[in-house]
Amino acid sequence: MKTSFRNLICIFLTFQCLAGPALAVEDVNVPSMGISDQRPAEGPSVQVDDKYMVPYDLVIPGSEVIVQMVPLPGGVFQMGSQAESESPQVQVQVPPMWVARTETTWREYELYMSMYRLFNSLASKKQRVAEKAGQVDAVTAPTELYDSTFTYEHGQEPELPAVTMTQYAAKQYTKWLSKLTGHQYRLPTEAEWEYACRGGSTSAYSFGDDERELDQYAWFADNSDESPHPVAQKKPNAYGLYDMHGNVMEWTIDNFGDNGYQSLAELPQPLPVMQTVRWPSQIEGRVVRGGSWQDFAADCRCASRLPSDEDSKWKEEDPNLPLSPWWYTNDPTRGLGFRVFRSYQPLSDELMEKFWEIDHQYLAEDVESRLREGRGIVSNVDPGLAQDIKASKP
Repeated sequence: MKTSFRNLICIFLTFQCLAGPALAVEDVNVPSMGISDQRPAEGPSVQVDDKYMVPYDLVIPGSEVIVQMVPLPGGVFQMGSQAESESPQVQVQVPPMWVARTETTWREYELYMSMYRLFNSLASKKQRVAEKAGQVDAVTAPTELYDSTFTYEHGQEPELPAVTMTQYAAKQYTKWLSKLTGHQYRLPTEAEWEYACRGGSTSAYSFGDDERELDQYAWFADNSDESPHPVAQKKPNAYGLYDMHGNVMEWTIDNFGDNGYQSLAELPQPLPVMQTVRWPSQIEGRVVRGGSWQDFAADCRCASRLPSDEDSKWKEEDPNLPLSPWWYTNDPTRGLGFRVFRSYQPLSDELMEKFWEIDHQYLAEDVESRLREGRGIVSNVDPGLAQDIKASKP
């Protein structure tokens, strides 16, 4: 039976706080979003303490661009499968969170891309100057595409998922969004992504084990006509999330590793979700999830995972030296995007830095080289940037 977003079953789950690092408070001057004192009459909600997490529309400040966020309950689930790179299975405790209803679209991402010109304009006036990437409020903007025909070959309609960005670019987008709004947005951990994809299921797909039903939920090799499609055209999962299977693969924060989840299986279960993170130690080999319009059904399963660019071919046709820190130039990255997550309980400043910043020496050198040569731009971002964004519109 088709599931509509407005008629999803209401989910009520009392949140039990997990032990973790000291928590940072989100900007106290920014009204809390997605929290209601009363249970809504309809639509999904998650009970937390004496309040309710509810869906909300995030209007990106300075624009009319909207990101729709959906609340997910916390819970314990079994991550992985019996496949070699997806095993052994481990139990993970996931706290409540909000997740973007769809993959990040060109409408959303091109607003961030426009920061390249805006930051340069501000820098020429000596405004919002940041000395280097990695400072507390500093965000780099992606350079303009050297050759847009690859990235935009299948179109750049506003509702298409944005594609071909590196993990670093996706991380900087989430930092930009966070600094602009005063709330913490980030890429998911691999475990959080799978939990969100499953929608409470324990089967191969969020809807069951029969891949013949995938056509109702996903754009993949059998039905995509070799192209991505506008988001939210297929059925959502039980949490109201669209395109968790197919359309585009999605970035997570984790390193892929060589032995599946063996190191996690040796720890006491269930594991708090932040203890499952394998923070990247290599320039590539980061986990992407969900499969894309280019992939077969098996690659779109909840547990399926792929390492990024291990054969160093995703930037093979990039003519720049150093290679772009923000863009890929080769497939399968026309089937690679991301969606944003936000924890109910704010994370520590130290932890958020790990979700946002450069995590490898080679990447740091490439970014700094680009900035020195004027082939990149970095600027300080805070809620006041909204006025600059608004003023920059034609």
